[in-house]
Amino acid sequence: MTADVSDGVETPRGATYVTVGSISDLTHGEGRAYAVGGVQIAVFRVGADEVRATGAVCPHRGGPIADGQVDGAKVVCPLHQFAYAFTDGACSDPMIGSLPVYPARVVDGVVEVAL
Repeated sequence: MTADVSDGVETPRGATYVTVGSISDLTHGEGRAYAVGGVQIAVFRVGADEVRATGAVCPHRGGPIADGQVDGAKVVCPLHQFAYAFTDGACSDPMIGSLPVYPARVVDGVVEVAL
């Protein structure tokens, strides 16, 4: 079974999905950082078989995004509480840069992220 749960994040043409781990490695409502193809990515479990993926480093002051608070639509950086949308990476403060977002899915219990 394949569940594409990128929540509106389009998969770029030519992008390849890369396995980052098992869905069972992720706790609902929490994130985990991975190094994927030289890119630091934070992956969040937001549902039973739903994941979201963003850059792992906050553009404001380099905070660890994977340690942030999560709801279904956003992640909040643990350092200064700026919120970033999972759909487009936009910050709650327009003066702060956006967080990169990546298409992510769960395939047969395996989490994949597209680069």
